[in-house]
Amino acid sequence: MGEAHLPTLDPAPPVANPNQLVAELRTILPADSILTSDEQQRPFECDALPIHSAMPLVTVLPDSTAQVQAVMKLCHRLAAPVVFRGAGTGLSAGAMPWPGGVLLVLTKLDQILAIEPDGLYAVVQPGVRNLAVSEAVADLGLYYAPDPSSQLACSIGGNVAENAGGVHCLKYGLTVHNVLALKVVTVTGELLEVNLEREGPDLLALLIGSEGLLGVVVEIKVKLRVSPPAVQTLLAAFDKVGDASEAVSRLIGSGITPAGLEMMDQLALTAAEDFAGAGYPRDAAAILLVELDGGHGEVEEELALARRLLQEAGASVRRARDERERAQFWRGRKSAFPAVGRLFPDYYCMDGTIPRGAIGAVLDYINQRSAHYQMPVANVFHAGDGNLHPLILFDANVPGAVAAAQQFGADILEKCLAVGGTITGEHGVGAEKLNQMASLFNDAELAQLRRIKQAFDPDGLLNPGKVIPTLKRCQEYRALRHG
Repeated sequence: MGEAHLPTLDPAPPVANPNQLVAELRTILPADSILTSDEQQRPFECDALPIHSAMPLVTVLPDSTAQVQAVMKLCHRLAAPVVFRGAGTGLSAGAMPWPGGVLLVLTKLDQILAIEPDGLYAVVQPGVRNLAVSEAVADLGLYYAPDPSSQLACSIGGNVAENAGGVHCLKYGLTVHNVLALKVVTVTGELLEVNLEREGPDLLALLIGSEGLLGVVVEIKVKLRVSPPAVQTLLAAFDKVGDASEAVSRLIGSGITPAGLEMMDQLALTAAEDFAGAGYPRDAAAILLVELDGGHGEVEEELALARRLLQEAGASVRRARDERERAQFWRGRKSAFPAVGRLFPDYYCMDGTIPRGAIGAVLDYINQRSAHYQMPVANVFHAGDGNLHPLILFDANVPGAVAAAQQFGADILEKCLAVGGTITGEHGVGAEKLNQMASLFNDAELAQLRRIKQAFDPDGLLNPGKVIPTLKRCQEYRALRHG
């Protein structure tokens, strides 16, 4: 790759009248919903990727759709850039503020507005936590399927922005497969309702995963599912990472669709075991967690087949004895990121997606680059759909380490593309993957993305500088890669 060429934000218009903007915001919102000092705004300067940070001109925390509309109308009139933010658990700097712009924080819009068990849906505001939806309907025998590892803290609005998935997305899909309707405030402050019944272009799918570039989501109608009568989880331990990768292909090739199929290498699983006491075998080179759900007979039949396939691939297989042990298995997986964070002062979490058959080759490549950069990597990922989450471990206090970690991450993303994959599975592009957009798309495709953006946001005020790189950036990055 040569010399590091790391992401920086592409330009956006400056705020022409910052004093007027803040003064008029004070006529719209109560005083405690407007933050202007550096001390007040410091907690909002980055999302969960602190490599990228910036200080906004002003941070606002509206508590109603009407207030959001009023803020957007004002920002549009004064040509003020706006970035939207939820819980801040994103990992691509997608919610990083625009320097000198407005940061619109939606955490006060945190109500579950309706639960309809007969219709199998709930209506929620964007600040509702992911896990809170399932908790609210558990007594009805229902749940909300997307379950990112950060589901204890992440918000539904953020899930919509990033099209989040989670450990059960293999069978039940991403956010886009579990949302029935949205209410969105446009850049001009108009309230737009979008649902599956709307004629014309599929705006619902367009808005989900749009990372705040097209409008601000203020209400979400989510699909609820009936809790399956039977759920069983297998823990398969392997002496070789390659055998675990082969087992993934065998399972999917057999016709089984696990509710969850997760893989962890030795560094990740031992860290998780130290942190959560999940019952993982520390001497394994890799483990797979295989969860099957459905009717009792169906699950028992699939369980026997899965066990046989895993053993044929070289695994020792253990079935969770009860619900408590099953929960422990998953607690370890969902604690992997904080667990690995105890090993080094810093880590950089990547997010790329590859064909399942390429898992072994890409993991070998990651190990080779790990030796090159002298940075350990813990691999934790959604093996069923090939969504990798390598955690690059480093110490930001070492000169050059941050840039090297970012370059290592860029190498991984380029490798994902080389084997027929893509640069993100659920974390989004944000500011982090701007350069790789130039590798993923050609100029004509990027021009089409810009036209879509312009149709919703002609002046480029919404989450400026993110996701869609400028033509100049693309030319520079491609020249650097091939030079």
